Amino acid sequence: MENIFSDEYFMKKALQEAEMAFDKGEIPVGAIIVVENTVIARSHNLTELLRDVTAHAEMQAITAAANFLGGKYLIGCTLYVTIEPCQMCAGALYWSQISKIVYGASDDNRGFEKMGTQLHPRTTVVRGVLANEASELMKRFFAERRK
Repeated sequence: MENIFSDEYFMKKALQEAEMAFDKGEIPVGAIIVVENTVIARSHNLTELLRDVTAHAEMQAITAAANFLGGKYLIGCTLYVTIEPCQMCAGALYWSQISKIVYGASDDNRGFEKMGTQLHPRTTVVRGVLANEASELMKRFFAERRK
């Protein structure tokens, strides 16, 4: 029997969050955190609504997951995020000791890998899951902003 809880399954949920950000006029990045095939946190960018440059989807998800778990470490958890995290978010993910990060589209300008930001040594990274969908949503957002 096929496992329905694939990286694509959870990335689709992160893309739903990104669509919510898009609808609010926020840069369309969505994130969820999963432990044992259960979504424990979901979020999207809220930087405009909260007027807070740190209100990235990943930061919101880290806080929600830590609150859910009752502790600051996210060992055993997986973050699914539509766009490669920036160095700020990667730093927070480092300190959370999250076990796995799965992202969609790369951010060749501001992504943590381009910037050389390190993750926790035990964190694994999976790149490019539903990257086209994440990239297209971002392109559509900026195309509409330029009209």
